[in-house]
Amino acid sequence: MRARAETPAAQRPATLSNRGSPASVAVTSGEPAGIGPEICLALGDSPLASRVVVLGDREMLEARARQLGIRVRLREPGSRRVPGSIACLHLPLLYTCRAGVLDPRSARYVVSLLDRALAGCKAGEFAALVTAPVHKGVINDGGIPFVGHTEYLAERTGTVHAVMMLAGGGLRVALATTHLALKDVSRELTRENLERTIRVLCAGLGDRFGIAAPRILVAALNPHAGEGGYFGREEIEVIGPVLEKLRSEGMHLIGPLPADTLFVPDRLADADCALAMYHDQGLPVLKYASFGRGVNITLGLPIIRTSVDHGTALDIAGTGRAQAESLFEAVETAINMARTEARVRAST
Repeated sequence: MRARAETPAAQRPATLSNRGSPASVAVTSGEPAGIGPEICLALGDSPLASRVVVLGDREMLEARARQLGIRVRLREPGSRRVPGSIACLHLPLLYTCRAGVLDPRSARYVVSLLDRALAGCKAGEFAALVTAPVHKGVINDGGIPFVGHTEYLAERTGTVHAVMMLAGGGLRVALATTHLALKDVSRELTRENLERTIRVLCAGLGDRFGIAAPRILVAALNPHAGEGGYFGREEIEVIGPVLEKLRSEGMHLIGPLPADTLFVPDRLADADCALAMYHDQGLPVLKYASFGRGVNITLGLPIIRTSVDHGTALDIAGTGRAQAESLFEAVETAINMARTEARVRAST
């Protein structure tokens, strides 16, 4: 995708808050039995440690650090940072957790992390929210209906339409539909929903990435873009009319394009983002290009939210094999988004 000139560091806002002190990024530690706690602990040795507050049970985090031989000190938020330390906002887990072993009792704890971080973002305590992975199944087993972070945060913030976008490997890929069975995608892909998605995507790329007039490649739903209706009529009845309407307003939208040729280098070279119609249409390409370093971004929320591009990895939790690069990228992306948003607001 086409490169964008970065604003020189000297011209960037020195802080992310309006009070003159560097605003922190909230990092929820996620499912306690997964790798979330240990990748959060890895932030202690990162230059990013001075900008984050990890939300989680202090005793659980300290026990995981001892188990893995991670030398990190957990300190109170707002206290003076020393090398190898990280700020921890304690929320109690109320049971002893074992790495790799799910327990439905974790459901309320995991959701409480999200709620506390969200409250902090709304109040200006945090500049952004970064989420470690959760286990959707065990949250539901614990009695809390939960489809995913994106949907939960949208509901809690009263957001009518949120958009999931992943970035990594030089790509940005957004989704018109998210966590749905494949048989339900066509039903969800209405003109209204697709138009909302594109409007949110264009606004997010402008406000939080500084791309004033984004060029977006839009995938078709069906093979060969429907082959003139022979393989399906969604391109004719839904996607095409929406693109035509939004182009008349000045949006730079290319498509609907057959998904099997959308991600070729020549097309990507002059684009800022690709829009896939469903989860597994676009994300395999992005994860092939950047797995372990990709970032999940939610656009349309009143707060900035990023996340890792992987799951809880229960099979390696507590073994020391978890890699924290995606979390580092998610934190850095959140910080950069907050800076860009502040700059865009200051210029309007």
